[in-house]
Amino acid sequence: MKQLLIFFFLLLFPFILKSQEAYSLYQNHTFRHFDRYVYQSNQRFHTSVKPFLLSQTDSIVSLDTLYRIPTQTKAVDILFNRSLFQYKKGDFAFTVDPLFNFELGKDPDQTGKSWINTRGILVNARLGKMVSVTTSFYENQVMFNDYRNQRVQQHGVIPGQGKPKTYKETGYDFGFADASVSFAPNRHFDFTLGHGKNFWGDGYRSLILSDNAFNYPYFRITTDFWNIKYVCLWAQFQDLTESHPYGEPYNKKWGAFHYLDWSVTPWLNIGFFETVIWQNADSTGYRGFDFNYANPVIFMRPVEFSVGSSDNSLMGITGKLTLFKKQVLYGQAIIDEFKVDEMIAGTGWWANKWGVQAGYKTFDLFGLEHLDIQSEFNYVRPFMYSHHIPKQNYGHYQVSLAHPLGSNFWESVSFLRYNYKRLFLEGRYSFAKHGSDTAGQNFGNDIYLSYDTRYQDYGNYVGRAQEVTLQYTSLVAAFLVNPRTNLNVYVNYTLRKEIMGTESLNQSLITFGIRTSLQNFYYDF
Repeated sequence: MKQLLIFFFLLLFPFILKSQEAYSLYQNHTFRHFDRYVYQSNQRFHTSVKPFLLSQTDSIVSLDTLYRIPTQTKAVDILFNRSLFQYKKGDFAFTVDPLFNFELGKDPDQTGKSWINTRGILVNARLGKMVSVTTSFYENQVMFNDYRNQRVQQHGVIPGQGKPKTYKETGYDFGFADASVSFAPNRHFDFTLGHGKNFWGDGYRSLILSDNAFNYPYFRITTDFWNIKYVCLWAQFQDLTESHPYGEPYNKKWGAFHYLDWSVTPWLNIGFFETVIWQNADSTGYRGFDFNYANPVIFMRPVEFSVGSSDNSLMGITGKLTLFKKQVLYGQAIIDEFKVDEMIAGTGWWANKWGVQAGYKTFDLFGLEHLDIQSEFNYVRPFMYSHHIPKQNYGHYQVSLAHPLGSNFWESVSFLRYNYKRLFLEGRYSFAKHGSDTAGQNFGNDIYLSYDTRYQDYGNYVGRAQEVTLQYTSLVAAFLVNPRTNLNVYVNYTLRKEIMGTESLNQSLITFGIRTSLQNFYYDF
């Protein structure tokens, strides 16, 4: 890590004295305040790169324009419009806000209740015109008396939120922190050193890089020029498959990512993606950050080959077609490896590893303002994202860096959303089938298994082995109290149905509470 920090400091030094800008905190799928406006913008906005730069969204629409309630009363202004504490003098400014999630839930078929108790703090600062800083911390205690507890016990982590400690025998206690420091010398470049997540794509899911996994340290360079946005990302991930005594760090691995999004026309975007994952140490000893992958404009697949490595390399493309500003078709394709003749043969060769996404979203359905729909289909072949060296898979903290189901699945997920002023309503339904690794055999679902342990070379089709059908329905009603932190009161109904062979498991969950919804935490598995 020291090598990487030194390299990044030398790279950034000429720019530190004159940089600025900050990123949007509003990543929650239910409260996508800017989406309809950036998709309908004439500015060729690169919607697939998230989080958005606030300077770019503010040039289109601002939170004050959307939600501000006129008032002369300070208490009302703090509650509904602004940060709890804010200060500005000249070019220096900062805000402080509380973060929390107090949720109570009940499965009618279970005796115990489920609940979440989260408290935290968020600080945003602008240091002159040079630096913008964001840092937040959450302290959490949770009790899951429902299907979520099974997933925590299976992987040993709270999905997307880290490794917990036991709390009162059946509960969990864990912390969650993220932070970033951004420098922007001009409107063309932004440099960010952070600990958090990234999301590339226009869908609810991303098959190339999503915010499904836990936070990780990263350094990101974002370049805007002509009709192109180019993002270079270097990150360090952790592998928890080998237990370590207290005080000894988990196994580390590194990732280098390139993503170029080209606005070919005002209505067509095409993106190109590549990444390489390598372990921090191998049988030859310590490797650390590999400077062969430090060049931000190099093609990484030839570099991987030239250094004689067996690193995990993935490539992909993305696309977005906007019709009449309100109809959006989007998609992704990601490839690990494949042979054309094997694909044509259709015999289910194990190394045909790829995935595709196709989606559609529209705004103001039937001419009704703020009534939106979104529907997408995801398909990922067996053994995708895995590697013959498990520590070099496309995962972090026991989950995939892409889709929560790992690989060997197909999924359809749809949303109907409506909001009137500060009232938000959302209904969603998803249907998925995946092949579950069973009887100690590897059929390509678990990305943490080496593909060298595969059960067979041929006959590997999506859903192969023990087929699992998963249906997930949810209805959410929320009132947005304060848009600065997405503070909202809500009620949610979830119905989950899982069929595995002849067994069927139905679970329903009713939850309500008050929370600051800034992150995406996925429980639809």
